[in-house]
Amino acid sequence: MPSRRHFLAGSAAAAAGLAAAVPQPPAAAAGANGPAAAAPAGPPHLVVILADDLGYGDLGAYGQQLITTPRLDRLAAEGLRFTDAYAAAAVCAPSRAALLTGLHTGHAAVRANPDSGGQGGLGAGDTTFAEVLRARGYRTGLFGKWGFGPEAGDQPSHPGARGFEEFYGYIDHGHAHQYYPAYLWHNGAREPVAAGTFAPDEIVRRALGFIDAHAAGPDPFLLFLTPTLPHAPSEVPDVGAYASTSWTQANKAHAAQISLLDAQVGAVVDRLAAHGVAERTVVLFASDNGPHEEGGVNPDLFDANGPLRGYKRNLYEGGVRVPLIAWAPGRIAPGTTSARPTPLYDVLPTLAELAGAPAPADMDGLSAAAVLGGAAALAPLHDHLYWYRDEQGVTGRADAADGGRAKRVAEAVRKDRWKAVRFAPARDRTAPDAQWRFELYDLAADPGEQRDLAAANPAVVADLTARLRASWADTYPRRPWGLTAAVSADATTVTTRLANGTARAWPDARVTLPVPAGWTATPAGPTATASLAPGAALTTTWKVTAPSPAPAATLLTAAATTSAYRFTAPLRLTPLPAPPARDGWLSDLPWVSAANGWGPVEIDRSNGRKEAGDGTPISFGGVTYPKGLGVHAPSEVVYHLGGRADRFTALVGIDDFSKNQSAAGATRAVVRADGRTLLTTPVLTAAGGPVAVDLDVRGVRLLHLVVQDANATTSFDHTSWARARVTVV
Repeated sequence: MPSRRHFLAGSAAAAAGLAAAVPQPPAAAAGANGPAAAAPAGPPHLVVILADDLGYGDLGAYGQQLITTPRLDRLAAEGLRFTDAYAAAAVCAPSRAALLTGLHTGHAAVRANPDSGGQGGLGAGDTTFAEVLRARGYRTGLFGKWGFGPEAGDQPSHPGARGFEEFYGYIDHGHAHQYYPAYLWHNGAREPVAAGTFAPDEIVRRALGFIDAHAAGPDPFLLFLTPTLPHAPSEVPDVGAYASTSWTQANKAHAAQISLLDAQVGAVVDRLAAHGVAERTVVLFASDNGPHEEGGVNPDLFDANGPLRGYKRNLYEGGVRVPLIAWAPGRIAPGTTSARPTPLYDVLPTLAELAGAPAPADMDGLSAAAVLGGAAALAPLHDHLYWYRDEQGVTGRADAADGGRAKRVAEAVRKDRWKAVRFAPARDRTAPDAQWRFELYDLAADPGEQRDLAAANPAVVADLTARLRASWADTYPRRPWGLTAAVSADATTVTTRLANGTARAWPDARVTLPVPAGWTATPAGPTATASLAPGAALTTTWKVTAPSPAPAATLLTAAATTSAYRFTAPLRLTPLPAPPARDGWLSDLPWVSAANGWGPVEIDRSNGRKEAGDGTPISFGGVTYPKGLGVHAPSEVVYHLGGRADRFTALVGIDDFSKNQSAAGATRAVVRADGRTLLTTPVLTAAGGPVAVDLDVRGVRLLHLVVQDANATTSFDHTSWARARVTVV
């Protein structure tokens, strides 16, 4: 095998060959490597590029010797290299949720990968940096891996609902493992991909097109590029000069993936320069966690974790410390480094400060904008950093690094020079502290975490244990932020709420509800205020009337402005469906609305993930029942009975499909009628079986079937309304 030193010349040729596959910029006044035009006044363009499973030592700028990354190394040389940057988690989904929302994994909505029981979705209250920047007038685009389900277009966890006006790529965590997919999502619809298309090529092409579309526009833009490189499997169209090595095919392709990633970053920078906007742009590059070892890749061959201990899935430094490069000509001094402990949940407040955008006040992240501006002493510092790990995927090296404890719940904390990693006795995070295996390392003297100093430092152990406990919250309700609009079940009123979830007052706040010609929208309450204080909200109920006969579903957009920000909230008004004319199954009736915590509402079957009707039959205790609804807490399905029904009957419980996944689910079912609660069940578990429902619904206009989480975790809370039926008077 060639030595690392001798290999550099050949791998440089590989990077050059791979770069040729990346789309080239259009002709423009400034060349790809030439000077950009003078930066105009106004907020900067913002580019965030997130690699997938790229280790701390995978770039030349961080010590890599075998894989060439000339464009990223140049960014580091021309900009700022963080030495102590951290992913928020050791696996993809919770790390990305924290990055987007500014919350660490003790508070974030997503705290585990989907295959470990976490449902992998963001809710309507999970404000992302895209939503924050949209309020400042940014055009926002996401290209690549989103990574949160469900895989559907019209739901709160879709990128379009979380602030990205343009999206192209993968919604679902599992789908993102396919480099040659049959389709990718474009905004709210699946778009077929030509056979043989290598998805990262098409994704970067769309991202460059986004720059082309908005570089000359009046508004600043946010580009969030999330290629799946170099995540497993190790697939790439051409391994280039790496073909001449004696490595395995998996290692050759993995190295080629990293060099292709490098070339794609270069293509983005070149496109910014070609449009003359490089000096108006801040580029951030990072990875979502440490290096992987799936599919035969050997991270030790490449020293992918550098001098650090651990890999993807470990809470040791190698699993969570990641490269972070900031580049902004004229703003960031070339060749600078920062040792500030900087978790990626600092990205949201950093982007917000750079843009002058309204960041939520209840984040864990702190802005690092002062570090980028050369005034690191002014940047706030974290009291401590926190990580949580609940991961059921196991790989050999990661398990060995954990001492065979890879499937145990683990936590970590860093405070100043001290780093603690502790393992629960099993998967119970609430186990008494004495039952955890606690390890303590001095990162200043031992960055490789080889010498456990816990026994010699009981006071430090006690202090960090208290901080670990204080960093976790079973639920973390967010302070309302921005504009929301809710339609009443009968589609006659709309309630708008402009909530100031920041730490500063918003002067001159106003809300409007434009409607089409022939409609009216009459507010019952104030629509403006001279100043909206932090934590306050401007709430208005609007009486909405439509022309007769009532039109089909109509899209409206509520709008709000302040002296500096603007917000929009789309809503759909849908006329009530006809009430039932005869006895029948609810699954045969159209619903008024259906909100589900994970996946679409299943009709007649239940598995909580797939399209309605294609799941597994509903069964409790081995007995199969027909005609029902499969949901996942929290959920609410509303039906229009129109006062014509007599009785509602059903069985509701956690079904056998969910029981076979895990016995951890716990929910509670509630039936409401026109605002009245008719039934609240005891806690439903798979072991307890279903509850029979038999209710008098005479005179009821709207029937609400609700399922609530009953144990402060929505994992495995698939619940079925089986044999759900109404009889008519």
